[in-house]
Amino acid sequence: MKAIEYTPELAARWDDFVSKANNGTIFHTQRFLSYHPDDRFEHHHLIFDDRGKWAGVLPGAVAFRDGKRIYASHPGASFGGIACSTKVGIRPAHRMVDVWIEWAIRNDFEGIEFTRVPLVYHRFPDEHVDFALMRHGGVIVKRELTAVLRLGKTGEEAFALFRPEARTAARKAEKAGVKVTEQGDIPAFYDILKANLYARHNTKPTHTLEELLDLKKRFPDKIHQFNAILDGEPVAGVNIWEVDEQAVIAFYISHREDAQEFRPLNLVFRHIFQWAIERGFSWLDFGTYTLDMEPNFGLARFKEGFGAKGISRDTLRLVF
Repeated sequence: MKAIEYTPELAARWDDFVSKANNGTIFHTQRFLSYHPDDRFEHHHLIFDDRGKWAGVLPGAVAFRDGKRIYASHPGASFGGIACSTKVGIRPAHRMVDVWIEWAIRNDFEGIEFTRVPLVYHRFPDEHVDFALMRHGGVIVKRELTAVLRLGKTGEEAFALFRPEARTAARKAEKAGVKVTEQGDIPAFYDILKANLYARHNTKPTHTLEELLDLKKRFPDKIHQFNAILDGEPVAGVNIWEVDEQAVIAFYISHREDAQEFRPLNLVFRHIFQWAIERGFSWLDFGTYTLDMEPNFGLARFKEGFGAKGISRDTLRLVF
């Protein structure tokens, strides 16, 4: 087993490998990673080569933690770590971690870290890499909770998981005349999102509008904008990403405060459930509702209203 540093001519092969990997996601692809401006990260993506065959790929960049130069996977993505071939078992997983550590030390890193892919995004549940890193002394340095829902076989089956008040709210929106569009206006939704985040948290969206539109161009069939329309105007929306073949994530969720009485988001999610089930997805990830181990109980209640439960999104780190 050896580590090979990625070069741009390998982009197509890399993304093809990710599409077939056990835990490969949209966040592992070069098509996603390359949307970042060249000066934002110092990238060092790695390929784990096992006697001429790729066993795994690792997106990564330089990050600084407590003054130490760390190899992080990936500071510009929701999660990362090694995307492994479905054939990788515990021994090759250990070899990959060994090689990763050796490569990092040779290249003057003082540690490594990754945010692991939640199990709902795995073809087959597999935590061999996590185990191997912890054998070396790696520890969980950050744990967030993300709300996930197993979708079931039909939209009505999924709708039945709504808490009674959430079902009532969806019906209320429908009676009020709220309509849901799948190919919604992203700039109009972004205005709602930006205003909401500033008013509630005095913060901005992770992506600029230009970046979000660029990502939509890069993934026209994998990023979807669902908007709620009332009296011809967007009043709420959900930006959905197809993360892999198993699951989608609600990357951005927002509504106009003056339309909250109509509960438009409840109806939007009812449509998303039906849409996702028809396309063969098994899981919907509503995103995190904690930040630095502090839960947002109101946000958690909203997501739990759809039947979602919290699972861990962990960051592991090994300092040399």
